[in-house]
Amino acid sequence: MRALAIAVALFTLTLAAGQGPPSDLTAFQIIVLSSAEEAEQVRAQATAGADFAALAREKSVDPTGRDGGHLGKLSIASLRPELRDALQGVKPGQTTAVVRIPTGYAILRVVPEAEAAPSVDSGPSRTLAASATGAARDALPVVGLIEADLVFQSAPKPEGWAEDLQQLCRIRTDSMSTMLQTLEGILGPSGSAADSSRATPGEVFQAKYALAQLYAYAGNLDKATGWWREAQKTADTDVPDARAMMTETLGIALLHKSEMDNGIYRTPGDMCLFPPRPSRSVAQPAAAEEALRHLSAYLSDKPDDLEVKWLYNLASILLGRYPAGVPERFRIQPPVFATSSPPIGRFVDVAPAAGLKVFSMAGGAVVDDFRGNGLLDVVTSSMDVCEPLHVFRNNGDGTFAERSAQAGVSDQLGGLNVIQADYNNDGCMDLLVLRGGWEFPMRKSLLRNNCDGTFTDVTRQSGVGFAATSTQTAVWADIDNDGFLDLFVGNEDSPNQLYRNKGDGTFEDISSRAGVDVSIYTKAVVAADYDNDGFVDFYLSNFNGNNLLYHNNKNGTFTEVGKQAGVQAPWRSFAAWFFDYDNDGWPDLFVNSYYFSIEETMRSYLGMPHGGETSKLYRNLGNGTFADVTADAGLDKVWMPMAANFGDADSDGYLDMYMGMGNPSFATMLPHELLLNRSGPKGRRFVNATAASGTGELHKGHGIAFADLDRDGDEDIVAEVGGAVPGDRHALRLFENPGNRNDWINVRLIGAKSNRAAIGARLSITVEGDAAGSRATRVLHRTVGSGGSFGANPMEQHVGLGPSARIASLDIWWPATNTRQHFVNVAKNQFLEISEFATEYRRVTRKPVTLGGAGRSK
Repeated sequence: MRALAIAVALFTLTLAAGQGPPSDLTAFQIIVLSSAEEAEQVRAQATAGADFAALAREKSVDPTGRDGGHLGKLSIASLRPELRDALQGVKPGQTTAVVRIPTGYAILRVVPEAEAAPSVDSGPSRTLAASATGAARDALPVVGLIEADLVFQSAPKPEGWAEDLQQLCRIRTDSMSTMLQTLEGILGPSGSAADSSRATPGEVFQAKYALAQLYAYAGNLDKATGWWREAQKTADTDVPDARAMMTETLGIALLHKSEMDNGIYRTPGDMCLFPPRPSRSVAQPAAAEEALRHLSAYLSDKPDDLEVKWLYNLASILLGRYPAGVPERFRIQPPVFATSSPPIGRFVDVAPAAGLKVFSMAGGAVVDDFRGNGLLDVVTSSMDVCEPLHVFRNNGDGTFAERSAQAGVSDQLGGLNVIQADYNNDGCMDLLVLRGGWEFPMRKSLLRNNCDGTFTDVTRQSGVGFAATSTQTAVWADIDNDGFLDLFVGNEDSPNQLYRNKGDGTFEDISSRAGVDVSIYTKAVVAADYDNDGFVDFYLSNFNGNNLLYHNNKNGTFTEVGKQAGVQAPWRSFAAWFFDYDNDGWPDLFVNSYYFSIEETMRSYLGMPHGGETSKLYRNLGNGTFADVTADAGLDKVWMPMAANFGDADSDGYLDMYMGMGNPSFATMLPHELLLNRSGPKGRRFVNATAASGTGELHKGHGIAFADLDRDGDEDIVAEVGGAVPGDRHALRLFENPGNRNDWINVRLIGAKSNRAAIGARLSITVEGDAAGSRATRVLHRTVGSGGSFGANPMEQHVGLGPSARIASLDIWWPATNTRQHFVNVAKNQFLEISEFATEYRRVTRKPVTLGGAGRSK
């Protein structure tokens, strides 16, 4: 509901300046419920005559509930698009149908003119401050994304704007510029113009706050902090319930400004790794000192606030005072982040030296061989609707060169995520760019690889949805085993889409007849043959509701079996994937919970009870059901992963995971987590290796990929880092693996009758060698794919073997043709290519290099 509050601020200040018709204002009430079922029950009660205000007070999870759900008078044009649509034909005194919004399931009521609605303070404490989701307190949204999106949505647009990438960029740029000028004009240099208008103090406060947010969005922290100070003055004199919020807001904003002033986002080095190096401080400390004063003032009144405590510690790090210089009552000690860190070498960020120089917003990252020369290239995307794809070609000497223009992708603007596949079986890896996630509909782009280092946009002619949707997630899989990759797209604002590949370069939408065209807030869609019947199945995570598991009926249709399989939780989910974490031959399932709550994350670190659901690890029992083994596996934490992926960081044969934390707010700086898969008393367990590995990047993590970029036999980690607004850009990270003594094998499969990229093919490697101190025989299982749901690993499979290993056999199963291959006496520590139906494998040469070039020592 913060977007509605900002809409009130922007509209009423425009109205106060004499711009806008009073007749456009309508009084509304709202009830927000956590589930669709409960919302339908409450709506039925309201429709039957129950008092709407009483229902709101009793049932609504929105902060307006205590005031009977009254929102005050709003412009219909200022409402969220889905609420505007629901109001079509709704008369005064009537309610809308249940509407899905980001904070839950809403019912809106139009208050009749004759019905005296109470005077409502559109209330900074109720609406601008974070609202609760269940028992989890959200981080204070100091960032400006909601405001900027509202400005974008309110701007005039030509027909077909959502399918025109250049038009999207122009609307974003022009609408922001216009609104900044308009609000500056209304408020005057110090807010005096609005103060003398007929706007209420609360409206003046909100307008100043909104203007600061818009400048923060754009990255002008000087202007933003200036207007937040003006808002603080208004709060101090006229809006007392906003004083604490403003104190925290300025602490957050100045902390962010300090990092910008000191170039930490562009050249991060070790300055934004946690735990920090001791006794290092920034060269320009003024903003950090001021941030610390505001945070200290806040904590003097609310000493137990974990969000602000954490921010206090972060500000102290910038000033070289952590941990000893932090007062004991506010200190969060480093050991809570590394209580049982296993031995592992320190990873080093070599992105700048290697030429992977990306300074970008939230986006995807793909690592794969796009030129068929055995070298792994890197492609990144950005949520910025004005920023093109970045294509980095591997020079073969440990360095990369950006060749985006030469690759023909300079006009491919925006894209919160990007994934790869060889959809037309020509042996060249193609790209799919996904847009609109969290925001508003935008078209996707299917980019065909021309096999000469360039790409062609074939979205319209291929039929994979030139029409716009809001999405950041999709997966390629061969649903009918015909040898051609089909595409499942998970949408947030419209029914999910399943496209069947017709084998001629085009696709047909079979969503409805396949039974998967459900409308949920889909944040991940992942694929695996979870019951080993030879046909691929799908799992969908839901940002606010039950997750879905679609079982393949082998006839082009699917049955949703999430409840029967026991994998519906968590209620608020994000990243997900199938992987065989225990190497028993049955694909297991990981899905993380996602709360915008620093407090919940701190509670997990500190061992305190938490209010939000934990992430879930589901162990496949082999009978169509899964067991929740989250606690036994050490994953019963409430973290905040946006991006996550898996790989074998220590080459021991068991898959590890790396998670990138965050949400849009500048307040949210939480260390990424590298979790190593270890043997424990209750089976496999994930142990935090972040501190020892040096991979605890504090800023927003998005596309993540595990890949052996230097061809030395271990997997490095590519992490696209950056926030959701231009004012929160960050440099990409390439964490080079320090190596270990474990053995490995790297296998690239090539389909013949199956899809060429071999997606869905299964490998089983029987290994004889040391395991937990004994000469044991183990079987390691892998399925070809790009890994997690936000970031993409290469299709080649790096398989760690552990120490002193011997490969007894290598077995491959191609489900599309039910072909099985068996190889013995396979040497370790080499790169192989194996074609479907072949009776022999091919050893290929991959030259090891030093990332960053020959002049840099590892």
